[in-house]
Order: sequence, then C-alpha cells, then structure tokens
Amino acid sequence: MSFMFHPYPYSDPNAVNCVTGRGVKPVAGIQNVAAKIAELVKAGKNIGIDMYPGADVVSLVNVLRQKLAGTGVCFVDAASLLKSSEEIEEMLAPYLPTDRERDPVLLYGVRYKGGYEGLQAAEKVEALKKALAEGKSIVVYGQGALAPELQKSYDLRVWMDVTPRTAVLSYKNGHARNIGAKTDLPYNLTMRRNYYVDFEIAVEVRWNMFKAGLVDLYISADVPETMQMVTMEDLLTLFGELVERPFRCRPVYLEGVWGGYYIQRLRNLPKEMRNCAWVFDMIPMEVSIVAKTESYEFEAPFFTFVQVMGEKLLGAQAMKQFGGYFPIRFNYDDTYHGSGNMSIQCHPDAEYVMKNHDELGRQDESYYVCVTGQGAKTYLGFCNDDSCEEFFKEARRVEGTTEQIDYKKYINYVDSEPGTQVMIPAGTIHASGQNQVILEIGSLTVGSYTYKLYDYQRLDPQTNMPRPIHLTMGSEVIRGERTKKFCDENLVSDPFQYAGNRKLVREGEGWKEIITGEHDLLYFSLRNLIFDQQIEDNTDGLFHVLALVDGEKVKVASKADPSKYFIMNTMDIIVLPASLGEYTITNLGCGTVTIHKTQLKKEC
Repeated sequence: MSFMFHPYPYSDPNAVNCVTGRGVKPVAGIQNVAAKIAELVKAGKNIGIDMYPGADVVSLVNVLRQKLAGTGVCFVDAASLLKSSEEIEEMLAPYLPTDRERDPVLLYGVRYKGGYEGLQAAEKVEALKKALAEGKSIVVYGQGALAPELQKSYDLRVWMDVTPRTAVLSYKNGHARNIGAKTDLPYNLTMRRNYYVDFEIAVEVRWNMFKAGLVDLYISADVPETMQMVTMEDLLTLFGELVERPFRCRPVYLEGVWGGYYIQRLRNLPKEMRNCAWVFDMIPMEVSIVAKTESYEFEAPFFTFVQVMGEKLLGAQAMKQFGGYFPIRFNYDDTYHGSGNMSIQCHPDAEYVMKNHDELGRQDESYYVCVTGQGAKTYLGFCNDDSCEEFFKEARRVEGTTEQIDYKKYINYVDSEPGTQVMIPAGTIHASGQNQVILEIGSLTVGSYTYKLYDYQRLDPQTNMPRPIHLTMGSEVIRGERTKKFCDENLVSDPFQYAGNRKLVREGEGWKEIITGEHDLLYFSLRNLIFDQQIEDNTDGLFHVLALVDGEKVKVASKADPSKYFIMNTMDIIVLPASLGEYTITNLGCGTVTIHKTQLKKEC
C-alpha cells in the first residue's frame, strides 16, 4: 500500500470501461441484497460475511436483521472472536515502532503477517466452529468472519469490497476503527496501523479465498445504499470481459502543498479542490476499475481484479517474477503554476525495505516530462563528490526551524523539456521542480517509502505543522556518488537526440518506436510510440501500459477483434493485458501523436 491518507472525495465519472456485461445483472441496492441473503439463510445456509476494512457491513446486517426477524437466526459479530484490545495492542507494538528520532511522525512500520488467527482467541473460534457444525442458522459478519480457520465451516461465504479511496475516507470521516481497538488513535496512527496490519490481513485473506475458489458472493459496496452483489461466477464473467480489452482504471486525486492546476483544468476536477498535486492514475493498490454496461456501473478495487485475473492480465513472466502483484505503478505529479517544488527525497532498495519493513519491492522511479512552464527543472543527483555530505549537514542544521538552505548548491538539476526522461534508481536524490507535469513510473511497491530530505520548511496543509523529513533513514540509503556526471551519462535521456539511453527500436512510414530510458537497475523499459496516422504493436505475453502524452485522442484496439477498444484522451493511462496480443493505435485527432509505453524487460 502507498500512504494515501488524504484522497479527495471524488469519483471520476469519465474513467469507465464500456462492456456488454455478458448477461450479468447484479442484485442492486441494500434492500435487495439483504433480501437475497435472507432468502439463502431461510433455506438453511450458514453464512459468513467478511469485508475490506472501511466497508459498512453494519448497515447491511441491520437490514438483514429486519428481514430475518422472528426466524431465530443467530447473528455473531466477528469482533466477539478477538483477543482483548490490550493483548492485540501489545502483540502489534513491535510492528508499529515509536522511535521518533528515526521517524518523527510515526509514519512507517513493519508488515504484520500473523493474519486474523493471530488476533482471534482460539477458544472462541473453536466454539463458533462447533455451533456452525451443529447446523444452527448463523450469520457471522465483520472483519475476521472468514478467517482461514472458519472459511470451510460456512455453507456460503460473502466478501464485501470497497475501493481503497472509500476505505481511507471511511476512517478519515470517523466511520471505521482499527480491528480490535477500543479507543481511537490520531488519524495518522490509525492509517499506519491499517497499512501494516488491517489492510494487509484483508488483502491476504481475499487473495487466498479467490485462489481457493471459496468466495460465493461478492458485494461492491462503496455506497452502502446502492451496493451491488454478484455470484463469483458472474464476477469472473465481468472481469473476464475486461481482461480481453484495453482498459482504464479510475484515478484517485490528491491535493498537496506543491500542487498545480494543469490536470485539474484538463480533467475538469471539482472547483473546490485546492489544487491537484498527485494523480494516482494507475497505482495498483490504490485505484479501482469500473465496468459500465447500458444499465449499471460495477466498481471494484483494481487489486481485486489483479488477484482474480492473474496470468491473463500480467502474463506468465510477471506472475513468476512478482508473485501476482502488478509490478509497475503510474501517477502524474503536477506542479504546474503551483507553489513550489516537490520535496527533495530518495527511496530505498529491496534489501533495505525487507530488512526494515518486511515488505516486497525496491523503490525505483522514473520521470517523463509531459508539460512545462517557465523555468521548469528536474532535480537529480548531487552536484559533485562533496555535495552529499555537505547537504545532509546543512539539512540537519536547519531541521525543525524556519531557516532555509541554498539547496541548489548541492542538488544537481536538468532543465525540463517535454519528452525529457530521467531514471531514478533507489538511493538517488531527486525532486520534480515547480511548473511542470511529470509522468512518474515506479517499480513494485507494496508500501511507499519516500524519505523526504528537505522540504523548504513548508507547513503541512492538513496539520499546519512542519512537514516531516526522514534524514536518518535517507542517509542510510542515499547514493552520494550519483553526481551530475553520473546522472548525465546514465540517467537522463535528451528528447532531441538519439544518444545514451534513447535508441530507435523500429520504424516505418509515418511511425517509429524509440526507447526513452532503460537502466540495469530498472526491470521495465520506457518507450515512445510516435506516429502520424496509425501504429501497430504486440503485447507478446507482456502487459503494456500506455499514456497519451502528446495528442488529443486515439483509439487503441485489438487487431484480432476491433470491437475490443478504448478511446484515449490527452494524458489518459490505459493497461493492455498480456493476453491481448496484436493491437493498433489510430490517431483520431490532428498532428503527430506520442504515446509513452512501459513494459517489462523480456527475461533472457
């Protein structure tokens, strides 16, 4: 999970995928969903209803109680199976350290792997299993209802899902609390607990149940009153249609202290937004996917889709390399006409992440410059061999004060032009400068580890306190030897010439494909498809991700079945499943088009 503490409460109506639905008709509305479940209970079914944290299972159960009043059905809140809140807090303490020297605002932790079984009292679980085996009519609901020890005790298993955006907003607005907690924590600590414990458990349980075929009914429940329920067979049908075509995810938008206004205007975002700093267009653990038919929209977390579709989406190579995680993430960072630079920062490598956080993935990144205003710059690497030590010394000196430092004395920058590609292997100091929009492409990150090293002494708009920096953690991963000379020779791709990282792959009349960036430490290849009228390509067993970075509108279609297509507008990002095969991209506007394409490097 990345640390999406403050998503803007907006569901983009344009980010949908038009499909036929192949005859799938969800049970729609909380009354109808409850009526259907009640019908199954009356038929003698024991049912377990589990959920992604933040889902409003209580409202569903309250309606279900009304419909089963007088029937003698027993309702069991899975919270009653938990150990005491004191026991849970003590057990989780090592995963949620309180070292404010290293982590001033307690942002980071260690992934908990003990599952629901670690939080539940074994004797209470055994008692429930016995009651279920006796054939009593029982509905068990809430987090932990479908703990592994209980899953096969039910006649029917129901999973209630919400998008990550809705989950986070549920906690932010006081509608949800950490599992087993009897008292409320400050919001930032609630979310830290979620990312390392609650969310992790739910993702693992959901994934394993899908793999074992143990989910019978699936509920999409972002809006409780209009929730929709389908059988697992119907969910596979809907997802199966999506995975046969190019598709777009529903983004999440976030305000920020340095946020700009280009994307806000381009996508007609709500005027009430202060700005739009981050556009999580395709961050796998944060976005959702929407199937739109003539009669309904059905939304699910994108990672649920990944868990269900697996190899059809990712391809055999990605499944083998990354264990079923979608291994690349995409977002836009917008400082266009904003108030300043992104913070100066660095990221850890895989060894550090595993040792300190027990999570998968190294955090490599790349920036592709899409739009620039006057004086746009991208900061990358140190100026010279002495700059790293001098920078950290100065940053520590002014930490916690209002005094600013002349960071340009230490941090190298390149002048940004549309088409500039920079690569940012873990440990490289960097920042996106003011007055540009960049497409940020990063490696697999189950968590998000951005160690801010200098933030210009700005206040956080949410807390009105100095934004936290992590100089200690940053100093442990920084690569001070990556200076201007190293970056110019290895990490920066000039948009105006074929040299270094920029290479011609193939070309024909009116089209060409070029590599804009590759590096030994990055397992993905960054490319541009440039064409006047049309270009063809082939996923060839590797998923592709396309961003329309220059041009108004294009149509991306399966070559074998042109009815499977997606119309992209400027700066849309879409995914082409590995199984798609040959496809065409047709220019529906004027002028030359540039599509930024990201794909995994082929295994040797």
